[in-house]
Amino acid sequence: MASNDADPGNNRKTLFTWFFAAIAVVAVIAIGYWWLVASHYVSTDDAYVQVSSAQVTPLTNGRVMQVLVHDSQAVKQGDVLVVIDPADAQLTLNQAEAAYGATLRKVETYFAQAAARRADYQRTKLDYERRLKIQGTGAMSSEEFTSVRAAFEASTAALQAAEALTKNTDAAHHPEVLAAAALRDTAKLNLSRTIIRAPVSGIVAQRNVQVGQMAAAGRPVMTVVPVDEVYVEANFKEDQLAHVRPGQSVTLTSDLYGSSAKFHGTVGGLGGGTGAAFAIIPAQNATGNWIKVVQRIPVRITLDRGELADHPLRVGLSMKAIIDVSK
Repeated sequence: MASNDADPGNNRKTLFTWFFAAIAVVAVIAIGYWWLVASHYVSTDDAYVQVSSAQVTPLTNGRVMQVLVHDSQAVKQGDVLVVIDPADAQLTLNQAEAAYGATLRKVETYFAQAAARRADYQRTKLDYERRLKIQGTGAMSSEEFTSVRAAFEASTAALQAAEALTKNTDAAHHPEVLAAAALRDTAKLNLSRTIIRAPVSGIVAQRNVQVGQMAAAGRPVMTVVPVDEVYVEANFKEDQLAHVRPGQSVTLTSDLYGSSAKFHGTVGGLGGGTGAAFAIIPAQNATGNWIKVVQRIPVRITLDRGELADHPLRVGLSMKAIIDVSK
């Protein structure tokens, strides 16, 4: 008697047919998606917020009188951060101003002496020329003529010496006065440097100065991070960068805000080498035990300032970057 049940072999064959058909459809969809969409983008989550921070460094020595900011405080460019005791600098400036005044008066005497030497020269010249006309007539002795000529020669030498000190200049631009003015201006500059101001607008970080501490020129006392100028450094694998070019658009998300806040940026440029190439101890690949490691190259991504104002970022935060390489 014939059975109403389907042939198990036919059922199995039908299942395999549908299974392989499904695989083929998925493969076609995957290939199509990669060809039409995924191949136009490269992404990495090896990306971090960076910025060119400004170190605040005293340019003069002295005791710290005031520290007007603390870590995490927002400051604007030009705000006073630290005040160093100005007493020593003020005394130095007073001495330099006194020296400048004395030098200016001394140089003014050069010009007065030059004027007096010029008058003596004119007088002795006229006397000498008048006596020269009557020389040999017996109207004067040879000793008298010799004396007049000696006076003329002496006044000529004195005038030349006086003019050498004042030639092609005036009192205000005399080299001695300019040198004294430079010392005075240096003292003024050192006095102004006792007030340390913010070099850029940003957030104070790494403050390591206290009231009463001796500030030393060249030793940083804090850092100002310009958070509105942050950028992202994304480290892409070398096999992802064939079509990456400056100017391409980038979409980013941060772990801080999650996927709800998207940032938009632009590829600013590719690094000049891999991180391994610039390591303190670079890799030595010319060895017997060599293992190939895919290298990464940093890509600088500039961010939209308006989006940064709405969702501020801090240096070191993790980001995910997706570059549109289709354009």
